[in-house]
Amino acid sequence: MPFNSIFSWIIKKRIHQIELFKKYPIEVQNDVLMALLERASQTEWGKKYDYASIKSDHDFKTRVPLTEYADFSKYVDRLLKNEQNLTWNSEIKWFAKSSGTTTGKSKFLPVSRESLEDCHYKGGKDLLSLYYNQLPDRKLYKGKHLILGGSAEINYLNHDSYFGDLSAIILKNMPWWAELRRTPSKEIALMSEWEEKIEKLAHSTIHEDIYILAGVPSWTLVLCKRVLQITQKKHLREVWPNLELFMHGGVNFEPYREQFHKLIPFNDMHYVETYNASEGFFGIQDDLNTDALLLMLDYGVYFEFIPMAAFDGVNSKTVLPLGEVKLNENYALVISTNAGLWRYIIGDTIRFTSTFPYRFKITGRTKSFINAFGEELVVENAEKAMAETCRRTNAEVREYTVAPVYMSQNTGGAHQWLIEFDKLPEDLVVFTHILDGELKNLNSDYEAKRTGNLSLGMPQLKVARAGTFEKYLKSINKLGGQHKIPRLNNDRLLMETLLNSEYENSLLSDQN
Repeated sequence: MPFNSIFSWIIKKRIHQIELFKKYPIEVQNDVLMALLERASQTEWGKKYDYASIKSDHDFKTRVPLTEYADFSKYVDRLLKNEQNLTWNSEIKWFAKSSGTTTGKSKFLPVSRESLEDCHYKGGKDLLSLYYNQLPDRKLYKGKHLILGGSAEINYLNHDSYFGDLSAIILKNMPWWAELRRTPSKEIALMSEWEEKIEKLAHSTIHEDIYILAGVPSWTLVLCKRVLQITQKKHLREVWPNLELFMHGGVNFEPYREQFHKLIPFNDMHYVETYNASEGFFGIQDDLNTDALLLMLDYGVYFEFIPMAAFDGVNSKTVLPLGEVKLNENYALVISTNAGLWRYIIGDTIRFTSTFPYRFKITGRTKSFINAFGEELVVENAEKAMAETCRRTNAEVREYTVAPVYMSQNTGGAHQWLIEFDKLPEDLVVFTHILDGELKNLNSDYEAKRTGNLSLGMPQLKVARAGTFEKYLKSINKLGGQHKIPRLNNDRLLMETLLNSEYENSLLSDQN
């Protein structure tokens, strides 16, 4: 039986299950919680908090504390030494290495067989199922799927236990149905040297019949441009005639959308966003007509939400179950998972756009925002403003970061933007004024603080030469698809690092 016929049958079955959790979200989440508690009841953690006697989400919330990585790291240290049955009852022998931020220490997050099969791989299958359900005439499984993973070096703890980027762990354990159509070879996909990896990826795939691209937008863009340079083609369909889908995640896609459209100038090219973190697979853009993500409720992950207005880390007093969230409020995401994370504050923030079904947008990080002057600027505001400003000025941005410029005795405060352009705007002053105006339109607190330049002045723009951010990431050994430059900062540590003597020669100009 042809693969597309097989997948058509699988898709219909899975779509029915997705419709059920969309219809009964609270019941499904309660079932997930009870199943997680039962599995972990005889672990060291489960006994400590008497999981066997927990009968409701209220019991769970009042008995089990909120956690962050610092609280969990002592269990990770023991798991790395092959102690088992600590926070989850199946063997933990894989660890996803996550940088958190480009300046923070690496985290080692447990990956269980259940989290791979029932969360990460299930998410990949569901993405294709939801896509096929909307466009049933597609034949994606006829061609190759080019997957651009992170810096995928595997580090062995013993003969069958290892750590690495999540993409490496997924690749090492990939099921046959996904491996059958994946490209490039594992030898290339597992390379950790990114310049060489991009080069070999480009040369090894230009003669493949690529139907799907998957990866972080920024690095996928680098690969695609290199492919066009090598082939001397005008657009990607001249290289890959059947290319029709880009599955992306990791960073906001809007600043890159126009650049991808220039590389693939066809209206039948589709873009689907996912929310797939080292801790779990949480959301999929299930409707091509909206950019919101469907919260995936049956992946062995139980969700809770802290209103950012009341956020105080593990000391937060207000923590809501799914049934109590409201539209258009910013929440810090809290997860309990089938890899043994419990009431874990992941560090991401989201905003619900719908509660039937539960769809959301990623708004940023709990520590990635600027509120130096009461402006409460979040990543979602910055990304939207940047995308619209680029559209209006015909500019293209590759990377950027923002930090506050604090008030002094003689000057007011401001936001300093360090931007690396792929295509400069004709007029940097106009660009800065449009950016400022878009931020005012999107954020009333920012607009109020900008009134009269009393506490917050016009944005200060610094333009960086091509490669500035890549040079920085390489210098801290974090060059690769998983590592991201923090967009917004509440301090100047990263900005000063980028502007110090090692990087100052990369700066092209100032525009105040």
